[in-house]
Amino acid sequence: MFRFANPEYLYLLFVLPVLIAIYIYAVIARRKAIKKYGNPDLLAQLMPEVSVKRLNTKYWIFIAAISILVFVIAGPQFGSKLETVKRQGVEIMVCLDVSNSMMSEDVSPNRLERAKNMLSRMTDSFTDDKVGLIVFAGDAFTQLPITADYISAKMFLSSINPSMVSTQGTAIGAAITLAMRSFTPNESSSKTILIITDGENHEGDAIKAAVAAAEKNVKINVVSIGTPQGAPIPVSGGSNYLKDKEGNVVVTQLNEQMCQEIAAAGKGIYVRADNTNSALRTLQNEIDKMDKAELDGKIYSEFDEQFHTLAWIVLALLLIELLMLERKNRIFRKVKLFS
Repeated sequence: MFRFANPEYLYLLFVLPVLIAIYIYAVIARRKAIKKYGNPDLLAQLMPEVSVKRLNTKYWIFIAAISILVFVIAGPQFGSKLETVKRQGVEIMVCLDVSNSMMSEDVSPNRLERAKNMLSRMTDSFTDDKVGLIVFAGDAFTQLPITADYISAKMFLSSINPSMVSTQGTAIGAAITLAMRSFTPNESSSKTILIITDGENHEGDAIKAAVAAAEKNVKINVVSIGTPQGAPIPVSGGSNYLKDKEGNVVVTQLNEQMCQEIAAAGKGIYVRADNTNSALRTLQNEIDKMDKAELDGKIYSEFDEQFHTLAWIVLALLLIELLMLERKNRIFRKVKLFS
């Protein structure tokens, strides 16, 4: 596994275009200054030892050295040992509604993006827990098996969109059943299912599935997304809205009562997400209250520093840049490396 120990230093790469722009400006200014004294071709014959190509080469070598130096500072590393570690945490299976109604914009920027942003921030708060991800609409699919790899979790989360599930609907019962099969066999670990949905187009027996989960000591926490007043569903890039067979604009409304019933049946909490972070704080507090158990996790426990080779390359480039003269060397004048 490859990583940078200090990835924030990679932002220094944005300085390179500025340095290049300054050099190009200096070259143009130098050419204009030379033209004031006469024809550049004639002046070049009066200065046979001056080499513009050497000057350009020196600068590009310098730019290359600076670029590689940034990567050296960022600290490239390769994971050399994958091992099982013991952690004290809980297992969380997230079931995210990706039906078309989740594109409604009664919460900013829309229901689905709001849910993804909340889950991303929640993942940032995890340290020793395991998390998995299920997406559902008219059917449910595992997007990410339960894992302690939070980077992968956020990567999969960012790619979620309604087109992932072709069958429309809100099959919460199927999502709960799939989540129950997705936990590890560790009976001592605390487990919870987090459902994020607007509750529209309820399909299947979600209440029955929630009760079955609670009987196995798996709490069902529900986060509702949307407003009771509802909003239309954007289609075609947001310029039009979804319409029914009669041509009327469809307004999708939050089914808050159903969400509350599922949470009650699953002996969990119900919280409604809005444009604040109150729902996120409530969920984090609920997870913190859960009993922590010993969990196995695969991690790269040792990382080898890989900056040495790059550092030698930087040193070699800087030496070449330092030793390269802007004027042609009298001894090697007949060598046409820059012709």
